[in-house]
Amino acid sequence: MTTRAARACFGAWIAVLTAVYYAFPGSHLYTWAAIGYSSAAMVLLGVRLNKPERRLPWYLIAVALVFFTSGDSLYNLVLALGRTPAFPGPADVLYLLVYPLLTGALLVLVRSRSGGAGNRAALLDALVPTVGLGLLSWIYWIAPFTRSADLSLLEKLVSVGYPLGDVLVLAMTLRMITTPGRRPRALAAIGIAMVGLLISDILYGQSQLNSDWSLGGPVDLGWIVFYATMGYTALMPSMRKLTSAARRGTTDGPQRIIWMASAALIAPAVLYLEWINADESARASIMDAPVIAGAAALMFVLVLARVNGLALAQRRARARERALRQAGAALFAVATVEEVMVAAQEAIEALMPRDRPFKLTMSTGLPVDPALRGIRPVSAAGLPAGVESHGFETFLVGALMLPGDPPRQWLGVLAAPADVLADLSDTFEALFAQVDVVLQRIALTGEVNRRDSEAWFRTLIQNASDVILIVTDDDEIRYASPSATTVLGHDDLAGTPLSALVAVSHHGTMRDILAAVRAGRDTQNVPDLTVLCADGRLVQVEVDGRDLRADPTVRGLVLTIADVTERRRLEDELSHLAFHDGLTGLANRVLFRNRLEQAYAECSRDGRTLSVLFVDLDDFKEVNDTLGHAVGDELLVTVGQRIAEIVGGGSTAARMGGDEFAILIEQGHRAGSAEDVAAAIVAALAVAVEVSDGLGGSHIVSGAASVGVAASTDAATATELLRHADLALYQAKGGDKGTWQRYQPELHGAMVQRLEIRAALHEAIEGGQFRPMFQPIVDLHTGLIAGVEALVRWEHPARGLLGPFHFIEVAEESGAIVAIGMSVLRAALSQFTRWKTDDPSTSLRYVSVNVSARQFRTPGFVDQVREALAEAGARPEWLLLEITESLVLRDADQVWDDLRALRAMGIRIAIDDFGTGYSSLSYLRQMPVDVLKLDKSFIDDILSSDQQHTMVDTIVTLARNLDLAVVAEGIEDAGQRDALARMGCPYGQGYLFSKPVWPGEITELVRGVLTDIH
Repeated sequence: MTTRAARACFGAWIAVLTAVYYAFPGSHLYTWAAIGYSSAAMVLLGVRLNKPERRLPWYLIAVALVFFTSGDSLYNLVLALGRTPAFPGPADVLYLLVYPLLTGALLVLVRSRSGGAGNRAALLDALVPTVGLGLLSWIYWIAPFTRSADLSLLEKLVSVGYPLGDVLVLAMTLRMITTPGRRPRALAAIGIAMVGLLISDILYGQSQLNSDWSLGGPVDLGWIVFYATMGYTALMPSMRKLTSAARRGTTDGPQRIIWMASAALIAPAVLYLEWINADESARASIMDAPVIAGAAALMFVLVLARVNGLALAQRRARARERALRQAGAALFAVATVEEVMVAAQEAIEALMPRDRPFKLTMSTGLPVDPALRGIRPVSAAGLPAGVESHGFETFLVGALMLPGDPPRQWLGVLAAPADVLADLSDTFEALFAQVDVVLQRIALTGEVNRRDSEAWFRTLIQNASDVILIVTDDDEIRYASPSATTVLGHDDLAGTPLSALVAVSHHGTMRDILAAVRAGRDTQNVPDLTVLCADGRLVQVEVDGRDLRADPTVRGLVLTIADVTERRRLEDELSHLAFHDGLTGLANRVLFRNRLEQAYAECSRDGRTLSVLFVDLDDFKEVNDTLGHAVGDELLVTVGQRIAEIVGGGSTAARMGGDEFAILIEQGHRAGSAEDVAAAIVAALAVAVEVSDGLGGSHIVSGAASVGVAASTDAATATELLRHADLALYQAKGGDKGTWQRYQPELHGAMVQRLEIRAALHEAIEGGQFRPMFQPIVDLHTGLIAGVEALVRWEHPARGLLGPFHFIEVAEESGAIVAIGMSVLRAALSQFTRWKTDDPSTSLRYVSVNVSARQFRTPGFVDQVREALAEAGARPEWLLLEITESLVLRDADQVWDDLRALRAMGIRIAIDDFGTGYSSLSYLRQMPVDVLKLDKSFIDDILSSDQQHTMVDTIVTLARNLDLAVVAEGIEDAGQRDALARMGCPYGQGYLFSKPVWPGEITELVRGVLTDIH
């Protein structure tokens, strides 16, 4: 709930309760309790909503409201029971406790608003009206109780306690109100609440004295105001400011003086009222009471008027002092005469009274008059010539000498009433003195800077690294700075022709530069000159010139000569680095692209042919991964040298980045056509390279590369020519590596489709478009389906179901095979777990999943497999991972460690397509594998070729002796199955048994086989 809504609801609630209270006298007991207790509740709610810095005073106010309401409720309860409340009684105890609670709360608020610091003036301001009102309380309330003969001592003490409590609360309230600073609205609300309390208490006391008190009368309105206003105040956001330190301000404004004067007049007024109301005998004893009261009141008014005048004068003096301080700060921060004038004008305008007319005139264009020095008052007749009076009779005139040559005089004329000028004359003299000091400081600073500048310039010329020459109209050197000895080695160049310094080949450039200087043209971009030093060295210099022939102190051309030999050398090196590869020294991508654009434009204009070759090393990543980047860099350097030797001069060979190179071949190249160059590069890079690893060892590595060739005749732009060469290279690497391929327009569509597939693979992975199908693996002796192989299929949204032939190669190249393989592994394990869960007696013992070499080499592959098993709830022995033979033999140490870790978990390993790779049978004894899968190419001719039959029989026998299981792939007819069974091959797989099917069909196949057997 917001505080605004809470205030609205509370206001409506109090209004309803007040109406019920006066409309239904019988409900006084309940409605009055509701008013008081709801007010206390609102105080607590306000503390919770507004969160003031200090909550104690509000808690004290809430307790005071509860005590006050409880006393009223107890009093009303006795009346409701038809009894007369005892006096003093328990209700009076609760009433009297209210005043110290309120006093304590207000005291904490006072300390919080004053920041814990005392304020004697505010305390006195509060005590004056408190004493005055206390006097009224004594005369009309407290004294009657003390003189009453009908009251006991205890009754008198209790009766006196009420007005004393009111006076105490009044003192704290006034003390809080007189605290310096802005008064929040909540403070005014507290004042209203206390006024309501005091008025009702005073009227209640009077009714008690007169014995005419009655419940439900108008006196209760003051207490209702007290309750309602205190609750409403706590709900106001400004209540937070009552416990925050108030910003200090002035405490002696005219309103406060009037308030204190009114309070001080209470005593004379009471004395006069007492004399009027007294009988004749009493008047006779104090006959002079009216005179005494009048004189005392008049003296109070006169004294306070004088005090108010003194306070006003003090405020003005403080304001002037503050304005002078601000003017002094502004003046001492300026640096020019113009800024001094502006600051002085602003200071004078700030010092002048807002309610009095004035006119300020400032001028620096009048003739210098020594008689006007200083500041002095004058009449209209004494104004300097040319200054208008603007209708005023009195003026202050000030004049100051301004720094500079020729001398100038500043004249300021302030026109205002005579009393204003007399009151401010001392202030303006102080301001005038500050302005004079600042002007003298500016003059002194200018002189010091001038002298320092001359000394600095002299030192700079003598120690500058640049040579400064003054050349006459005859092109003869009249002056040379001392740096000529250091830079050029010449001690004295005065009288030497400028042409004697400049190399003969640059004389024409020299004359052009001198002509440009004399004509006033810019020399920023003129060519460099070559200058001959005294020791015979030639240095390259940059020349900047100024025509100062009209200057009587120079009378010639000023040439600044800077030695830029080393800078130009560095610029050339940086330029070379910007356009050349730092490792091979060949052109880089930027330079190659620039030359290609230029050559393409020339060929298009002349009708010649331009060709681009893209060269990419085939196995460079393996070199980097296995032998390190140092060996890879050595290989790149050698490749760059061989390419440069074949291409020769006149053409551009560039390293485009990584292991990719590009060559620009123009028509009529000395090495022949682009195809000849491509063939030569393929042949040259096919020769193995011996490189050093930087640690004393050497390695023989292959630099074999694939080359893509494209001609400008098939491209509309240079960019398209590059794209065609890239497509041709892509085609070469997609086929047999170590070859070159020319771009053919008819292959463009296929290449684009290949690239589209590559781009679509990532969306397919994210969209979960890859699904596993399963092909049974059959026990050749029993006919039971022992396992299944998971084969990935792509459910393409546009092309339908795609087999591996359409995307596996692209996935391998792009790296998408890693994500695809892991998704297939998880799906296969989850499906196999469902089969085992649905039918624990199934003949299925394992699921086989293919793993690519790239996926296997992914860091953390073993952990990924472990996580996949855990997610699916599968047992490790249910999984058979199929890897290629080349993977086991190429990265033996790394791969074999991972294979051992997988087998230690219980996972079995199979070598897929065994016999198509290295076919190194000697490795079988050492390989950490469990299953050999014979490739279909071995099975196809097993019935027609004795050699093929013998080879397969040998592999099966060897595997059986090494305790390895064998799975024959590609079995398509019964004869092949029977032959393999006779050899002792345990398992087979192929279209004879089943094509790859969806998971639901595997269950039917397994059950069908079991039914046939039974």
